[in-house]
Amino acid sequence: MTSSISDWIWSERFWLPENVTWADLERPPTGAEYPRIRHILYALPLAVVVFLLRLLFERLVAKPCAHILQIQVGVPRQAQPNAVLEKVFQSKTCPDTRQLEGLSKQLDWDERKIQRWFRVRRNQDRPNMQKKFCESMWRFTFYLGIFIYGIRHLWVSPWMWDTRQCWYNYPFQPLSPGQFNHYAAELSFYWSLMFSQFIDIKRKDFIMMLVHHLATIFLITFSYANNMLRVGTLVMCVHDASDIFLEAAKLANYAKYQRLCDGLFVVFSISFFCTRLVIYPFWVVYSVLVESWEIVGPYQAWWLLNGLLLVLQALHIIWFYLIARIAIKAIFKGKVAKDDRSDIESSSDEEIYSSSSKNPSQTLKPKDSSHTGNLNGETHDH
Repeated sequence: MTSSISDWIWSERFWLPENVTWADLERPPTGAEYPRIRHILYALPLAVVVFLLRLLFERLVAKPCAHILQIQVGVPRQAQPNAVLEKVFQSKTCPDTRQLEGLSKQLDWDERKIQRWFRVRRNQDRPNMQKKFCESMWRFTFYLGIFIYGIRHLWVSPWMWDTRQCWYNYPFQPLSPGQFNHYAAELSFYWSLMFSQFIDIKRKDFIMMLVHHLATIFLITFSYANNMLRVGTLVMCVHDASDIFLEAAKLANYAKYQRLCDGLFVVFSISFFCTRLVIYPFWVVYSVLVESWEIVGPYQAWWLLNGLLLVLQALHIIWFYLIARIAIKAIFKGKVAKDDRSDIESSSDEEIYSSSSKNPSQTLKPKDSSHTGNLNGETHDH
């Protein structure tokens, strides 16, 4: 029974081109090695190492940097103790209009005062700016380091300059140490994000990001098992390039360097457009969709891979639309607007959270609107 399930999962008809078997890949040339699915298992213990490394990095590097930049932990404003409102808050943090009316009658409070109480109470549970700075600094450091490492190896690889080289003699392409290290680092990083997502800052799209991390892990594992490492490293480098500027913009925002934040966000928007709406579809996806068809020919896993890459491109278009809206505000209004995914709300008494508002997170404190923008959430991810 177990053998039958394994044969079905690792069906050669699905995974490999016509007339290629797993046995063929078990016999690499002398001094060479092909990717083996068991290699991927190393990513799980490495993910624990990456997570521990992150904790050390935040304590020994990121927090001292935050202190130098005078990014303090801060003590959130405390909501007035109220047993009735606290009980409602535990079940629903944003009461609707009917609940507000009922609470107003029960407590003899003005609805505006109740709205303010819930807003302050929500902000009590928000993470402080220093924690967000440390998270972003860790991601910035990883994306910068892995991009430099990846581009350093790709720069001397013939398939970076001629993508048809990704498919010549496929799947009998030897695994290089640089490719393995690149894959192991990326995969362990995303497995570590799976662990840390439950202790990191909780944002509105928690479930979406959980699904995203799982999909990313699947794609990296899929391309490794199928020996599509050449095109896989291209895809990873294309995606990491723009993320560097996003995290840098967030760091500048947390440090209150608003002009630098605005400038970096515009650079991020341009790099996102160039890498994900130009290079990715017309260079990488074109190679997988057209050149591989001409050289290797389609097979079942080929259709799945192209479908996933095209879905990713559709997400890029949606993300760029949202990014462009923020970048245009940065250019014409002189500040980056708060992201729809923002994890914090204004605590100003003059700003009232309205449950009927379609986009309540895009308001700024009146006292800060002249010089402070917000980039508290991630506009996109891979």
